Amino acid sequence: MNPEALQMLVTRTMPYGKYKGRLLADLPGHYLGWFAREGFPAGELGKLLALMYELDHNALRQLLDPLRQKS
Repeated sequence: MNPEALQMLVTRTMPYGKYKGRLLADLPGHYLGWFAREGFPAGELGKLLALMYELDHNALRQLLDPLRQKS
């Protein structure tokens, strides 16, 4: 797991859609699950959403808490 990618989850925002402007780390699980079923977007955003989905699906969101405190 790339530490820079984890940091991006707590600093980057969703660029479009219903949750535009929300931190990737704060996207709801059902929205991440929808992407997992329908397909993640191409590029860096898709990789970050897939990572966030894995963290959410495996109940590991708390791993981002120390990074949030640094931001």
